[in-house]
Amino acid sequence: MSFDTVIEVSHLSKSYQIYDRPQDRLKQSLYPRLQRLLGRPPGTYFQEFRALHDISFEIKKGETVGIIGRNGSGKSTLLQLICGTLNPTGGTLRTHGRIAALLELGSGFNPEFTGHENVYMNAALLGLSKEQVDARYDDIVAFADIGAFIHQPTKTYSSGMMVRLAFAVIAHVDADILIIDEALAVGDAFFTQKCMRFLRDFMKTGTVLFVSHDTSAVRSLCTRAVWLDKGRSVMQGSPKDVCEAYLEAFYEAQQGKSVTAGAAPEAAAQPAAPLELRDPRQDMINHSNLRNDIRLFAFDPTTASFGKGGAQVTQVQFTDIHGRPLSWIIGGEDVVLHIEVTAHVPLTSPIVGFYVKDRLGQDLFGDNTYLSHFEQPLACEAGERFMARFTFNMPRLRPGDYTVTVAIADGTQDSHVQHQWVHDALVFRSETSSVAGGIVGIPMRNITMNIIPQS
Repeated sequence: MSFDTVIEVSHLSKSYQIYDRPQDRLKQSLYPRLQRLLGRPPGTYFQEFRALHDISFEIKKGETVGIIGRNGSGKSTLLQLICGTLNPTGGTLRTHGRIAALLELGSGFNPEFTGHENVYMNAALLGLSKEQVDARYDDIVAFADIGAFIHQPTKTYSSGMMVRLAFAVIAHVDADILIIDEALAVGDAFFTQKCMRFLRDFMKTGTVLFVSHDTSAVRSLCTRAVWLDKGRSVMQGSPKDVCEAYLEAFYEAQQGKSVTAGAAPEAAAQPAAPLELRDPRQDMINHSNLRNDIRLFAFDPTTASFGKGGAQVTQVQFTDIHGRPLSWIIGGEDVVLHIEVTAHVPLTSPIVGFYVKDRLGQDLFGDNTYLSHFEQPLACEAGERFMARFTFNMPRLRPGDYTVTVAIADGTQDSHVQHQWVHDALVFRSETSSVAGGIVGIPMRNITMNIIPQS
């Protein structure tokens, strides 16, 4: 095992004995021994199920590796073997460094213990002393953000509260290797974004093993991917190549072998269509169940932020183009994002910007005021308030949770002082969507389909 290899898996296998009847288990424990004593070949009273078969790979320090595969492919079994909660049937497995794992909800917790008691027990299982937990306890509780429930038995927790507490513990144990099994599919947008920020910081120095059915998450987060199917390693390589092969196999399993067509003849040049500012399907979409309903929530001034403090964001909201506040948007129409700022020190060249992020913390789109105002900066004195407005056509978004991160800085695009960066200033949810594929949808200038005449 080389110095920079933190996980080495070599020809790893895991088998289970499946018994049809309870008495068969007793027979298996007694009869084969007697049969050997009598010189007879031992019988078997079980069926062998191989959860993993001959798996081999190495993970280097600092890598983020995604494990993908259908249900029952052996992903969770592999993680439990790496964590040491299961013993392999064959092969070898070596790890180097402290491992923190977030596997099944509630694993490592006693349901009768309070959250407070489970923090100490779970942290002890991960190798921390009581003194170390004492020093980090307040940070763990603040990260989990479950309020007075920390003193209630965890059997009373919702799944979201359970994953909050479990993730808060593993985020504070100074692990070298972090293992996560689909846990971030549970929880609200605020907490998921908090976890993703922690993960992206952890990935700069630590090693992450990440299991998910979400191939877009694997492509976004991972540097390498491993595809398991029926307990075997099918493919290892770049997340893009592995995910594409996995999706192709998934659809082939559902609908039969794909047919690779030859290159299509080059289409005859067509004159450019006039620019359409409105999707011609918009009226139909807005009166159907395909409507892109986006529900907005109010700005929370207490949300997590950082910066020098020379200016403060005091309001963030969406309005229509007439300035009327919105709590609901139908994707595809023009909206205005208002960001109000109060200066606490003189600002010579303030820059206000925003990002819209998905639940994984991926930046979908964003902009700032620099290019529009660098020739004539909006200087302001301490105590003055000013407003930045961004007018744009709201993209159509896939169903899910989204956040708006906003920031106020002073200087230039390349050299500036960050006065406040506000994570999750606004949260909104796309309830339904007409997005056919990809991360966002765009207005179509035209969509046609017709029969091609036979030549």
